[in-house]
Amino acid sequence: MNAPNSNKIIPILETERLIFRPWVESDAAECYRYCSDPEVGRMGGWATHNSIEDSLKVIRDVFMKPEVYAIILKETGLPIGCIGLMFGEKTTFAEKPDECEIGYWLGVPYWGQGMMTEAVKLLLHHAFMDLEMPKVWAGYYDGNQRSKRVQEKCGFHFIRVQDNIEVPSLHEIRSSNVNCITRDEWMNRNLSE
Repeated sequence: MNAPNSNKIIPILETERLIFRPWVESDAAECYRYCSDPEVGRMGGWATHNSIEDSLKVIRDVFMKPEVYAIILKETGLPIGCIGLMFGEKTTFAEKPDECEIGYWLGVPYWGQGMMTEAVKLLLHHAFMDLEMPKVWAGYYDGNQRSKRVQEKCGFHFIRVQDNIEVPSLHEIRSSNVNCITRDEWMNRNLSE
């Protein structure tokens, strides 16, 4: 399956604490609030945002795409992170054209509260039930123990290590741990919970 038709209305998804909605340009200041923290970009392999204009450009060029969502904290109504599915040539790990890859980041003040696990579980449900994906891939760079733990909690299993990955925005070479979960594995896991 390819990326969903961009003319379709993107659904708003939600959990107990979070809402997913499309990014809008007026989110730039909140995006900058979190993406200006070097820890956020370093973990994901991208450069720290140096201005609200940097964040606006990323929103326009990267986040305003089908199946990419602002993670909104219900309590405040403001974005605290991003989560999305990548398809086709946008994926790094998928082995077949009908598979997708999940990517995400969360503002540092919200780390360690289970919010990203909650968000990934919701997007997996959407990927498998609404989009009928057969397999979802995920990865994390060596040293990103938080992302590793999120993927483990969500049922992803280890496939391989990819070495010598260029991270141009940080002028680094890294290793990435590649994980996946199939629709059948996800269904069996959810039936047993």
